[in-house]
Amino acid sequence: MKHILITGGTGFIGQELRMLLLQQGYYLAVITRDPKKYADETAKNQRFLSWEDDLVEAMNTADAIIHLAGKGIFDQRWNEEVKKKIYNSRIDSTKKLVTAMEKAENKPELFISASASGIYGNRGDTVLDESSSSDEKDFLAKVCIDWEAESQKATAYGVRVVNPRIGIVLEKNGGALEKMLTPFQFGVGGPVSDGKQYMSWIHRTDLCNALLFPLTNDTMQGAYNVCAPNPSTMNDFAKTLASVMNRPNLFRVPKIALELMYGEGAKPITDSIRMQPKVLQVNDFKFRFEELEEALADILE
Repeated sequence: MKHILITGGTGFIGQELRMLLLQQGYYLAVITRDPKKYADETAKNQRFLSWEDDLVEAMNTADAIIHLAGKGIFDQRWNEEVKKKIYNSRIDSTKKLVTAMEKAENKPELFISASASGIYGNRGDTVLDESSSSDEKDFLAKVCIDWEAESQKATAYGVRVVNPRIGIVLEKNGGALEKMLTPFQFGVGGPVSDGKQYMSWIHRTDLCNALLFPLTNDTMQGAYNVCAPNPSTMNDFAKTLASVMNRPNLFRVPKIALELMYGEGAKPITDSIRMQPKVLQVNDFKFRFEELEEALADILE
């Protein structure tokens, strides 16, 4: 597989993934809302398309699709309009890709369509692998259930589909960690809520490698958890972050404070999801960062 069609390739995860693919010699077609913005990056091994371009033609030359596009969940306080955008951005874009696959004469071999740890809902200290049930009453879980279901329709056209259920991605220039760093930098950091909730974290480097893993492992299909093997409680996360930054860990952030700021958007931080990457482990995926301290030290060095 050498020709990859990627969505979300200019975002927090996608830009890093795209650089990795280019380094490994892949040819990329990147779907983005504003292709002109990236005209200077267009080259013989990388081109940019819009969602209005002929996606069927793009499918005909793609060996694999990596679908990461979707409205960010940490961007703003959730209300019904924001929740609708979070849902529609994922479901509608997936439908569009699957429809293009259906019409394409030459189908891609593989569809890597993102999902998220939120599919499990708030589960306390229960250890969750890929066989664990979903929480159909939770909004984010419902988004993920429908997102995965839409992508799986591509199997009817002979396409192998995998759904990486991505945990909390750690890197300093985006995601949840970026929002947590500022209080610690000013010496007023601490755990969120009661601190007992589990965070299924992963270093962005390991995430990108895990997303690409099915390209060379053709036995993988369906859902697989993408997180480090050692999830952390919020208390331990705050303690470790403070230690790595050499800052105090004194000021607990009440759950209600986050809910006032972000509404339901606080759930990815206040919910407890204790995932295990069982499928990756069974398939001998090699993590570079299994322990939280070494992951944070690498990010913040």
